[in-house]
Amino acid sequence: MPAIFPFSAIVGQDEMKLALLIAAIDQSVGGVLVFGDRGTGKSTTVRALAALLPPMPVVAGCRFNTAPKNGDEVAMVPVPVVDLPLGATEDRVVGALDLERALVHGEKAFEPGLLARAHRGFLYIDEVNLLEDHLVDLLLDVAASGENVVEREGLSIRHAAKFVLVGTGNPEEGELRPQLLDRFGMSVEVRTPDDVKTRIEVVRRRDDFDRDPDTFIARFAQDEERLRSHIIAARARVPGIPTSDHALERSAQLCAEVGTDGLRGELTLIRAARALAALEGAAAIDDVHLRRVAPMALRHRLRRTPLSSPDSGARVERAVSDLFGGAGERLVS
Repeated sequence: MPAIFPFSAIVGQDEMKLALLIAAIDQSVGGVLVFGDRGTGKSTTVRALAALLPPMPVVAGCRFNTAPKNGDEVAMVPVPVVDLPLGATEDRVVGALDLERALVHGEKAFEPGLLARAHRGFLYIDEVNLLEDHLVDLLLDVAASGENVVEREGLSIRHAAKFVLVGTGNPEEGELRPQLLDRFGMSVEVRTPDDVKTRIEVVRRRDDFDRDPDTFIARFAQDEERLRSHIIAARARVPGIPTSDHALERSAQLCAEVGTDGLRGELTLIRAARALAALEGAAAIDDVHLRRVAPMALRHRLRRTPLSSPDSGARVERAVSDLFGGAGERLVS
């Protein structure tokens, strides 16, 4: 198994890292859309987070990553990160008839697809804005229901398919369909670092890792374990964090101010702020949490008109500043 770059060793790209941590703590927040320059560590960060997460229990021998119940034989497996290639066929994505068993044994059996492998993990799509329409429609159906339904060649299969959808792309190469865009809980933007010191540190760490992965991974082992403990504790705290009337009012005010489409923005804003509060050990959602997650949760949900500014991130930032004033920020260490 190839070595994976440590999550805690990634320099910069704080917004992307925070969005992925929030999605890993509470899957109901939704997926993460990452738009930005090539070569900025997007895929490296996703795989690093998955490797950081604690192994998950599954029914032993199950190819659908089914969570075990009482009496089931349990196996512990790494959290899956499954790539969905742009040219993938529908059979490869949803699953199909196992031809080998059909031809050799005369049995009708189901061969699980990428959606089954991604269940309870991450489904990663590079250049998601170039995904073919029929695959977009398929993902929309599965994202809405949490199930994959396959009916073909005399087979009728239904299995759970819940995953964190992570898409990356370059906005200069095409826009994402609004229906799929809305299914991403958070949207972040990454840029190539401008300052020389940051660029040097990024290159130095990557070169150190490539030359001696084991030594480099050992160097960040304590940081990884500390962050893993934060995630485990945050997952346990999330259900106990209440949703106050103040947080609901603030969310509604902000979404009304920026003009979001629908009410999914408020729901995502509250869920993301709750996950952040859990990550930081807070007992309740406050303005600081809402302020920090607002750009990620709302910038891709703004109602567009012919006269609206294309810089949706700036619109959200102005609204956040007007509503919350000079609320401070905290960072998880």
